[in-house]
Amino acid sequence: MIELLDVTKRYGTKLAVDRLSLTIPAGELFAFLGPNGAGKTTTIKMLCGLLFPTSGTVRVGGFDLATHGDDARRLIAFVPDTPYLYEKLTGREFLRFIGDLYGLDPARRLQKEDEVIELFRLGEFVDDLTERYSHGMRQRTVFAAALLHEPKVLIVDEPTVGLDPKSIRLLKDLLRKQARGGTTVFLSTHSLDIAQELADRIGIIDRGKVVCCGTLDSLRQQADLAGTLEEVFLKLTTEEGEE
Repeated sequence: MIELLDVTKRYGTKLAVDRLSLTIPAGELFAFLGPNGAGKTTTIKMLCGLLFPTSGTVRVGGFDLATHGDDARRLIAFVPDTPYLYEKLTGREFLRFIGDLYGLDPARRLQKEDEVIELFRLGEFVDDLTERYSHGMRQRTVFAAALLHEPKVLIVDEPTVGLDPKSIRLLKDLLRKQARGGTTVFLSTHSLDIAQELADRIGIIDRGKVVCCGTLDSLRQQADLAGTLEEVFLKLTTEEGEE
């Protein structure tokens, strides 16, 4: 469902992503980890079609984002680390706007609105102006909007920031449910315990290169360390940096 083929991205003389290749099938929950400045954000922007690679190919659902970007973006939902809402709209109006943006049939849009409002427990505040929302309320509303068009690929960047424990549990259950339903979930996070709990496979990027990719057991073998994901991550990224 997601293919990055020998992807390189340069900003002038700075090499942000270096010959990155990944294939992520439908229904996989893939955790993308790396230190600050490793190239995670640049990779996500290329997956969403917000940036184009200097070289290489990015495909979503078989569509090349450079040549068939509109077709690819119809399959994608992106939840950024900082949730953005139009503050003079209510939560319900924002959901309606997103549904219209994706061209949902009005009857279907109303049905999906009701579903996501219930799923994310937005009922108490969905008719208030979003300028009054807390960070957690904004995050839940953005997630609800992301699921309206039933995306085939859900790209999530640091989803637990600002959420209380109950909301984090809801989010973790949601991400696993989406993957079980066939959605490809691309999760970028610094929360290694969440990645260890949820991910089918894990990729670690450091200084623009993928230093390892696979199940937690395969990462342990590569690190020659029978420990937690945190211990494996620190060993692999430290050794890569020292080299």
